[in-house]
Amino acid sequence: MPGAVIIGAGPGIGQAVARRFAREGFAITLIARSDSTLRAGAEAVALGDVPVLALAADSTDEHALRSALDEAADRHGLPDVVVYNAAIIQADGPGDLPLRGHLDAWAVNVVGALTAAAHVAPAMAARGSGSFLVTGGMPEPKPQYVSLSLGKAGVRTLVTLLDQRYGPSGVHVASVTVAGPVAPGTDFDPDDIAEHYWRLHTQPRRHWEHEALHTGRTGPASPAGQASISSTVS
Repeated sequence: MPGAVIIGAGPGIGQAVARRFAREGFAITLIARSDSTLRAGAEAVALGDVPVLALAADSTDEHALRSALDEAADRHGLPDVVVYNAAIIQADGPGDLPLRGHLDAWAVNVVGALTAAAHVAPAMAARGSGSFLVTGGMPEPKPQYVSLSLGKAGVRTLVTLLDQRYGPSGVHVASVTVAGPVAPGTDFDPDDIAEHYWRLHTQPRRHWEHEALHTGRTGPASPAGQASISSTVS
């Protein structure tokens, strides 16, 4: 049975992606910081007839995240797709955050994705297949969203670096850039956004894209809309 791991399995995109892959018969592993998030996520996916594993780990705790990925592989095998959906989304201008605040945001938005990729992508490359997908945002940097703008720029660079390293061995690395407030029944419905992840995972190698941009039917959203997604997705 194929497997999907979702890191940052909170309400919205994380759970929608889990449901989307579960519909295709994937064994699902959900990784999040809190037990309440994991319970809600497991309940959302449990409607399908696939195994669901819920594991608590903070994406900034390297040992905990690597251990969770190892447990997922032990239970469901090397995943076919890993989705990194953890982020700190907050409004802050130049000089608003102390150094610690920027480091904390960078650790979740970028370094956690690097940790996860470094742990699973080499095995995917050895197998010759797999997808590593990251949730992006902020198509244009905004001075009122400094830490988020820096983080999402970092995600784009990370995707390029990972593709350079693992793409030739068959690992599809890409981001899904969401340019608006995620909410059911809107242009930014999480179930619609989840389709990008499935499409990227199933793309033939000759047609690989490395960024899917979801702007909704009415065009890009304002930065205020971006900030309303959540404070921390994990």
